[in-house]
Amino acid sequence: MDDEYAKLIRRVNQPRVVIDNNACEDATVIQVDSVNKHGILLEVVQVLTDMNLTIRKAYIASDGGWFMDVFNVVDNDGNKIRDKEIIDYIQRRIETSAGFVPSRRGSVGVMPSEEHTSIELAGTDRPGLLSEVCAVLADLRCNIVNAEIWTHNTRAAAVVHVTDDSTGCAITDPKRLLMIKDLLCNVLKGNDDLKTAKTMLSAPGVMHRERRLHQIMFADRDYERVERTGVRAVEERSSRPQVNLLNIEKDYTVITMRAKDRPKLLFDIICTLTDMQYVVFHGMVNTTRMDANQEFYIRHVDGLPISSEAERVRVIQCLEAAIERRASEGLELELCTEDRLGLLSDITRIFRENSLCIKRALISTKGGKAKDTFYVTDMTGNPVNPKIIDSICRQIGRSALQVKHNISSLAPKPPHQETTMSYLFGNLFKARTFQNFKLIRSYS
Repeated sequence: MDDEYAKLIRRVNQPRVVIDNNACEDATVIQVDSVNKHGILLEVVQVLTDMNLTIRKAYIASDGGWFMDVFNVVDNDGNKIRDKEIIDYIQRRIETSAGFVPSRRGSVGVMPSEEHTSIELAGTDRPGLLSEVCAVLADLRCNIVNAEIWTHNTRAAAVVHVTDDSTGCAITDPKRLLMIKDLLCNVLKGNDDLKTAKTMLSAPGVMHRERRLHQIMFADRDYERVERTGVRAVEERSSRPQVNLLNIEKDYTVITMRAKDRPKLLFDIICTLTDMQYVVFHGMVNTTRMDANQEFYIRHVDGLPISSEAERVRVIQCLEAAIERRASEGLELELCTEDRLGLLSDITRIFRENSLCIKRALISTKGGKAKDTFYVTDMTGNPVNPKIIDSICRQIGRSALQVKHNISSLAPKPPHQETTMSYLFGNLFKARTFQNFKLIRSYS
């Protein structure tokens, strides 16, 4: 009966989304009011990031049975959202995602597909791993239509969508699927994998690829750091995001974070908190030109704050990992060319033969064209020699492969660290002021 009553409340109180271009001088303001439910914050943030919107500021309040959030967003060029069709589309997407329509597999706004077979991979990262995976798929006549590959803390994860080269559709033969799974598992295991390599063939259905990558790497415990020594260890520790936890009044745990700002940072954090079964009751996000400051008041879904030192350490490790997984290392290379079977196998083989290590990759095809982005370093994790890049561009074709920019050279120095208490309580009063403002506005 309680469940049916909750459904009735959600049907009667449909989400309200207000998009305002006049409330802020340099951003479009999106206000979302809805009946509260676990995961609703992630669903809204996921819609905004899927639309490639940059969240400059956010104010979150979800105490009690109501959810009220405000987001200041801009497009990729840093401008307000002016196109009415895009504004209407954002409004419909959020209202659908935050409403009664249930999401499957923790996804939002992604339609089921019968057009490809989804392959999920997890294992120990090593030089040339992606090249070996692509070579196996090419030999099995599997065409990679899109994929995303992440590496973090010696672990690698990928979600790859493939089609049968002869039919252009999903692969359905059980014997062939088993062969694909077995061969990829052999590649992932390598010779010294201390953890179990995993290959999953997902049935066609709803799946948000980036959220799934977070889940795969979390399950693979990539947050357990492999401690290094020497200069490299000092550099890694200085570049880590600053994450602090503190229990305060009303049995909240307060998380404060500071990290280099980048696209989808808020999504990565909220995704991880949600998958770890924590609820964000209040929060505030503020970005500067280079940095992002975030503050969240959380409890576990059972209503309790973080209660042990072991849990506190684990949450800090997992949030650091969530921020770092998508953080790009090294040189960004973009490939634009005609798609064909084995293209990715050939490209990654050339990278491997020239001693490049792929840290992250985003693969996509559309209309017979391949558009792939790779983030690469040398085998030791250091910047790539420009002569090697010049040689690779000549082999692949200068019109097809282009250097975008060197992420490492643009990385800022670690920000000056404020004390936890001054940062926390400085923003605490701001957050409460805004919450009061929203409550007055909502009832006026």
